[in-house]
Amino acid sequence: MSNSSPSPNDGGVGIPDGGSGGRSLAVHAATRLLGLGIVFLIGYLTRPLWHGFVYGVLYSPGLAVFGGGAIATALVLWFAPPLETDGESAKPLLKLLRDADSPVDVLLDMQGSAGRKLRLFVTVVGVLAVLSILVSIPAGQFEQRTLAQDTMEQSVEVDEFPQANPENPRVVPRQVADITTRGSVSYRQHRLGTSDIARMEDGSLAWSYAIQPDGFRNTLVENQRGVLVTDMTRMDDRQIDVYEEDFTYGEGMLLTRSADWNLKTTDYFAKYDDDAVEFSYEGRPYMYYPKTGHEWHLTPFPHTTPTWDGGALVHPDGRIDHLSPAEARAEPILEGQRLYPMTLTRDEMGSLGYRNGIINQLPAVGAHEGQIEVARLPAGADNEQPFVIDLEGERMSYVTAMEPFGQDTRGLDEVWFVDAETGEYTFFGTDDETLTGPERAMGIARSADSRTNWGQNFVVTEPVPVTVDGDLWWHIKVTPTDFTDVTRNVFVNADSGRTIEIRDDAAVREFIAGTVAEADLEPID
Repeated sequence: MSNSSPSPNDGGVGIPDGGSGGRSLAVHAATRLLGLGIVFLIGYLTRPLWHGFVYGVLYSPGLAVFGGGAIATALVLWFAPPLETDGESAKPLLKLLRDADSPVDVLLDMQGSAGRKLRLFVTVVGVLAVLSILVSIPAGQFEQRTLAQDTMEQSVEVDEFPQANPENPRVVPRQVADITTRGSVSYRQHRLGTSDIARMEDGSLAWSYAIQPDGFRNTLVENQRGVLVTDMTRMDDRQIDVYEEDFTYGEGMLLTRSADWNLKTTDYFAKYDDDAVEFSYEGRPYMYYPKTGHEWHLTPFPHTTPTWDGGALVHPDGRIDHLSPAEARAEPILEGQRLYPMTLTRDEMGSLGYRNGIINQLPAVGAHEGQIEVARLPAGADNEQPFVIDLEGERMSYVTAMEPFGQDTRGLDEVWFVDAETGEYTFFGTDDETLTGPERAMGIARSADSRTNWGQNFVVTEPVPVTVDGDLWWHIKVTPTDFTDVTRNVFVNADSGRTIEIRDDAAVREFIAGTVAEADLEPID
């Protein structure tokens, strides 16, 4: 006669014997597999919601330790056989139920199987949290170092600045474009989304907007109505083009109807950190999303670095083309548009402080030899680096001004250019020459005109670097404080500090083209 009662030395845990124990374990495993399958199915159907966490576990060393370890621990404990208790061992539990202040106290103090597993899981997660911090710090340092090395190896130093495209000066700042464009359209169920920079079909640079549903009800049932582009290269007779066509998947549409949801369901192992580039091709609206990937480096310490992973072209009918970098460059619809991720450019430029090593840039022991950092912009600049400008031949470029490391340094040390179509880097080093940075240039523009009531009626805004005949100039705009117009353009020479004021769109083009001598232009008094 079998006896399954606990022996005095078994700790109060009943150990089933014979076939019933095997059957119990089989039932336990089957039910746990079924539960896991349900959770996995729900997770798969809603996978865009967990995209950031899953991607981080795969490509972030710290989150791989914490998230991956927590998932593995939860699975082991989920499938571990239950620990049965008898009546005697349940007495302390009954006392806890009477005395505990909250259900959490019961779970943490209970002596049964669930309590033991919960305490073990909490302990492991706490250890993993500490380990993830210990891993993240060196991994982050090595990520910056590797990214800086790769950027330097792939870049080419040039002896003079590349010439700006005189046909595409950035005359209209973003705030002015937003206010004047929204004041020129009328939608009841839609609104204009976040502005971004694209190329119009005639080659001009433009601020572009998604015409997206407005209001909770409309985000559920209405579709993105198309895209709007407005010329940024002139204030007089500024062109606004609207391309209306409903997008099956678009901006401002919730959950499974959104472009973001469908991008992640069709290519899950990529990041979509950049805003969409909205533009038109042969009269039809399109959107392009640059994609970023990551690659692992196991030495000298496990870390990852971001890479360009191509892009996704969203058609109005819901078709999504996932393109490699080479395929994106060869796609006729994308000709002339921004393809390279701006967020990746920002990461690469931010890493250049590590190009002479990790120790060199450390606060206490670093020599800071040759260390550079992204030039700071003052409040009111209304833009951020990298700047987007057009070079000769309609080659859009991301431009980043770099200054020497130091709290009180504001002069330029290097100026970096990245081709927005190919991702190729070039840079100009100033060597011993001191060039004026954007913060100082804005101050020069204000101080050169003492007649204007700065801050009360007018402000200087959006400094953008332009190159004229091999010289670097800061192109600054003067606007009313309500940002309804651009009253004049101010150019500050980064070498000499000479300041020139231009009020006419055509004159701006002539100046950038180099067809007007500086002596023929009126400086600001």
